[in-house]
Amino acid sequence: MTEYMPLLLTLLPIAVILVMLIILRRAADISGIVGWIVISLVAYFAFSTSVDVILRSTVAGFVRSFSVSLIVATSLLQMALMEKSGALKRIIIFIKTIARDHRAVQIMMINIGFGTLMVAVGATPVSLLPPILIAMGYSTYVAIALPAIGYDSLCTYALLGAPIVVFVDIANGFLGKGNEISLHQAGMVFFMFLPVVSTLIGFCMLWIVGRGKALKEGWLPCLITGAVIGVVAYFTNRHDNLVVLTGILCGLAVIIAMALYLKAGGRKVIDKSQLTTDELAYENTYSLWKALSPWILLVMLVLAMNLHKGSVILTPQNTLAFTDNAELVKQGHVLVPGFDHLYRTLKMPIMGLTADKKPLDTRALWNAYTWILISTLLAIPILHPTRTQLKDTLRIWLKRAPRPVFAAAIFFAIGEVMNMSGFSMGSGKFETASMVKVLADSSSGFFGSAYGWVVSFIGLFGGFITGSEASTIAMFAKYTLTTAKNLSMPLDGLIIITAGLAFGGGLASVISPAKLQNAAASIDKIGEEGKVIRVAFVFSILLTIVTTVFVVILLKCMCPA
Repeated sequence: MTEYMPLLLTLLPIAVILVMLIILRRAADISGIVGWIVISLVAYFAFSTSVDVILRSTVAGFVRSFSVSLIVATSLLQMALMEKSGALKRIIIFIKTIARDHRAVQIMMINIGFGTLMVAVGATPVSLLPPILIAMGYSTYVAIALPAIGYDSLCTYALLGAPIVVFVDIANGFLGKGNEISLHQAGMVFFMFLPVVSTLIGFCMLWIVGRGKALKEGWLPCLITGAVIGVVAYFTNRHDNLVVLTGILCGLAVIIAMALYLKAGGRKVIDKSQLTTDELAYENTYSLWKALSPWILLVMLVLAMNLHKGSVILTPQNTLAFTDNAELVKQGHVLVPGFDHLYRTLKMPIMGLTADKKPLDTRALWNAYTWILISTLLAIPILHPTRTQLKDTLRIWLKRAPRPVFAAAIFFAIGEVMNMSGFSMGSGKFETASMVKVLADSSSGFFGSAYGWVVSFIGLFGGFITGSEASTIAMFAKYTLTTAKNLSMPLDGLIIITAGLAFGGGLASVISPAKLQNAAASIDKIGEEGKVIRVAFVFSILLTIVTTVFVVILLKCMCPA
């Protein structure tokens, strides 16, 4: 029993979080706090971790979470402004007119295309889409289920690529200096999952809406959607600076492809016949482009920042040129930083914060939260909200933001404490095996070469308890990488294994209590999410099995040894 005690103690905090979520039905932030307390006690008493290391790791975890938690904060602010200024109402009216006479195309366009585009720029489909789907005649069950599953295949590229950025940062910390991987290297593995998972998710949505009849009518739009996502993702992931644009460009591509499909079949893309008199009047008085301005500005800013690797030079003659030579600034040119400068050079590290004294790169001027905030501020003169609307925006933001922001951050802190447990600041090394090493050694010993068959289910479990793919990566990526290294997998194998973890975490969206409850709350149907979970659980298991098979196939093809 003694030899298994470190493993049992390592699993204890995870079990506590699971009990808090499932049995006690506590919210993710409360469950996270309790989980952090338990994991800190285990680290202190069982792994000889000092209070200083625990506190430093906690703070470092919160800082590492910025690429997710601050995006949640800034995107909720943007959504609150759009809601209170009337922009969101105008967007909802527009969405209601899309592909009304072809349900399959409508589902692909709204729930995968528009849903992916929304989550890529920081919006929340599970809050925005359910009321729209109800207004379009879908049942409560369908209105809750579809937004939760629709963007699952592209969760890795949600929030302007936050999950894959988190993975690359963790992987590079694990691999060490000189062995770092790029966004492109990770993306070229991750993207291979997208056509398969996207197509299957499309079929799941059709089954939810109309079972066999819907599948028969919608199989072709579904296949087209999966193919389009695969092709676009292939091109975006070939270049470091385009990886974070995958969600945006895939979402736009699906919308365009479905519109062309309707046109080719002689059907209407936009049909206003079902709009009410009040909706038609509002449509005429509020410009759609004005309503979309925060998202348009955000996409433009992100494109400008990522579409070129070098820097943009504004010459004294007010002409633009793309260059990598910053020396031109000395000649009177104005330098606008590009991807290489913002991502690779201007890392803006925090020094001395982590227990091991390694710099903690923030990339604050590259990360999406900065540009979401800037696009929100730039949109204020366009949306022209009243003073009352601005006050209401701040009020509702302060009401909505703190708990989900904290929930996103606390699981990063838990992951960091797990990673650094057993570390001594005095000696500068691990005096005892960390929780991550205990888990990895046990996994590699128990599963051996069969680890590829279970890693996606570990991701599904992680996504269920944390509520997000990025948090799943934060908690379990280093454990997964360590296990893969114990099994002597090459670099490609490490990325494939972690991709399986990540996609499992993304697929958990459809069974995440927090997300489904959010969707139910948006249409005042709290309690209905329970019916969705029972059916969605089956879909999540099936999709995770397919992901698992894909992981094993890729491992055999790319890492035959």
